[in-house]
Amino acid sequence: MLREVVRVGICPKAPAPVVGHSTGLTAAEGMTSAAGSSVSLTSEAAAQPHDESHRLHADLRRALGRALAIRVVDAGSCNGCELEINALANPFYNIEGEGIQFVASPRHADMLLVTGPVTRNMQQALIDTWHAMPAPGLVVAVGECACSGGIFGEEGACVGRVSRVIPVDTSVAGCPPSPSAILAAIHAAVRSAPGR
Repeated sequence: MLREVVRVGICPKAPAPVVGHSTGLTAAEGMTSAAGSSVSLTSEAAAQPHDESHRLHADLRRALGRALAIRVVDAGSCNGCELEINALANPFYNIEGEGIQFVASPRHADMLLVTGPVTRNMQQALIDTWHAMPAPGLVVAVGECACSGGIFGEEGACVGRVSRVIPVDTSVAGCPPSPSAILAAIHAAVRSAPGR
């Protein structure tokens, strides 16, 4: 995208949609859209993540029976995974409307979502955060760096993957993983929790 901005400059008007290029528009809809009328995108591909989100929310309510409080810990990430986690709070995924909320204190959290390779500077803070959580203290490693150390590995300023520092219940790979994949990992961690 940056190369495109450098090539053509910043345009005050949005460009016309490209027909058949990840928009789900047919040729007729693309021409109508370019002409200025609004087009509703109701393809099966666009509806599928939304249906998956509703199914996962219903399963979470059945498994938990109450709200789920999540503390997000950035152990040294590039913030790509945080953007996807923040997308869970938008109206499309609506996790807060379904009883899942992000909390500021690990003392109020049922689960940690940990992103990034654990840096040496964040190692003790992550351990302290995990110890401050009430039992069962579920942990989900989010993103390739949290699962394996990613491109940073386990050298220099990085301890590496989260499981080298604290026990991990579920991992979700991807750089970054999609909000649906993160929600599915949250669901898997809740289902695997003892006593659930």
